[in-house]
Amino acid sequence: MNQPDLGLKVTDLRQEKGLTQEKLAEYCEVSSRTIQRIENGEVEPRSFTRNSLSNILEFDFGKENTENQSIWLALLHLSSAICIVFIPLLLWAWKKDQSYKIDRQGRDVLNFQITIMLVLFAFVLVLMIAPAVFMMVQQLDKETGISGDIFTILPPLPILFIAIFTLYQAVANTVRALSDKPVRYPLSIPFIK
Repeated sequence: MNQPDLGLKVTDLRQEKGLTQEKLAEYCEVSSRTIQRIENGEVEPRSFTRNSLSNILEFDFGKENTENQSIWLALLHLSSAICIVFIPLLLWAWKKDQSYKIDRQGRDVLNFQITIMLVLFAFVLVLMIAPAVFMMVQQLDKETGISGDIFTILPPLPILFIAIFTLYQAVANTVRALSDKPVRYPLSIPFIK
């Protein structure tokens, strides 16, 4: 784990445990300035500090396995194109403890997938209501001469747009992850932090 990634992981785990930098420093028997420097990515912790952090934050910082990380990141991001939450969930659950990047980006993928699934669910509900609206429009068509043909094309369009958006995000974020650039999943709700 390189220094910025280690610092981010320490910060995330410390905050999850509800610890301040001072409290974590006290538990690790180091200065609070040392914790600040680790979290800022300025220093690599010594083995004693790394072991203390591992014990207190309950994460094995010595076990970072970045071998084949790029492949797993690519699979994780590409799996989001299918719109099935279980595939990225399984990949993330299997590999999250081996790499901070896989853990962080896996959370982003899962948040995006859950958001997309909720949006799709809402559109399915709308599609279930659409026939009733279509029948009312046909009734209006007979009375006023307004054409209801547009309502036969309109319901599937949002699902098509969501599919294109999801595919684009999967491919674009795969390229970003492989280029070591920050990934972005706009409009996703952060369910998993």
